[in-house]
Amino acid sequence: MTTSRQATHAGSWYSSHGPTLNDELKGWLSAVTPEAGETNASFEPPIKGCKAIIAPHAGYAYSGPTAAWAYKSIHTTNIKRVFILGPSHHVYLAECALSQCQTYQTPIGDLPIDLETTKQLEATGKFSPMSESTDEDEHSIEMHLPYVRKIFEGKDIKIVPILVGAINIKQEKSYGEILAPYLDAPDTFFVISSDFCHWGTRFSYTFYYPTPLPCSKHVKLSQSEKPTSHSIHASIRALDHEGMNALKLDRSADTEQKSAEDAHDAFAQYLARTKNTICGRHPIGVLMGALAALEKGKAEKRVATLGWVRYAQSSACETIRDSSVSYASAYVVFQP
Repeated sequence: MTTSRQATHAGSWYSSHGPTLNDELKGWLSAVTPEAGETNASFEPPIKGCKAIIAPHAGYAYSGPTAAWAYKSIHTTNIKRVFILGPSHHVYLAECALSQCQTYQTPIGDLPIDLETTKQLEATGKFSPMSESTDEDEHSIEMHLPYVRKIFEGKDIKIVPILVGAINIKQEKSYGEILAPYLDAPDTFFVISSDFCHWGTRFSYTFYYPTPLPCSKHVKLSQSEKPTSHSIHASIRALDHEGMNALKLDRSADTEQKSAEDAHDAFAQYLARTKNTICGRHPIGVLMGALAALEKGKAEKRVATLGWVRYAQSSACETIRDSSVSYASAYVVFQP
């Protein structure tokens, strides 16, 4: 077993200088206030009982401020173990993989792996080992490590990194069932790593709604086509929010109740229809599978709320020559 995973993206995707990185994280977290922008009207961080977040994993110059909204949601009391689920960008996986390291390094302090939990997951026979090169090449988990270390500053925690492959919805539900007891544990928290739409010819994705929603059809813009009265960045925003709304679990009395399984299925149908390039779609699917399993629990049933608190785009696309990546942050909390 490799002793320690290096912070391979430090110095490029984020600062390798500990004091600088610490100040940046502190600044982004301090800027998160209920009145600071697009957010849930009832968002008052930290959220007591918060059990999971969805947050982006791009370079901090792009996604750092958005990720702060998810991390500010975390109520750190009594948390001892943090699962981090990220998608595989560089190697094809038909399953989920576990790190073989003992610690993960960050410029602001190392994070030890929960080796006991890793062994338990290995014993299921459903997880493959992650090679050292795959581990260190991948950024989807690493980009969350400094935020995890910062938000749990001074606390004794261990992490469980899981690299999620190109699994189908049946597998998402199966892995969700395996992880559900851990998500339900009072000392455990889940981080789900995902960016949203990657738009532009460099991503081979130019989905476009020609009119504001509700819109019954979309087109694929080509070099010769121009957007109509509906801007490209507004179309991307509408596209992303369709997916976000499919996943949203609002348990207020005046809304139609939707189960976690219904939300998972709706998200899968949305992805099949739009092909939106949400790179963390499978880690999100595993989370929804776990929430559905807990919601259908034979003993104490756990009903979750999933709320979105921030959305941003790396740039505002106006023409086919432009490109952007979207970022969204959410929190999950169980109803008391």
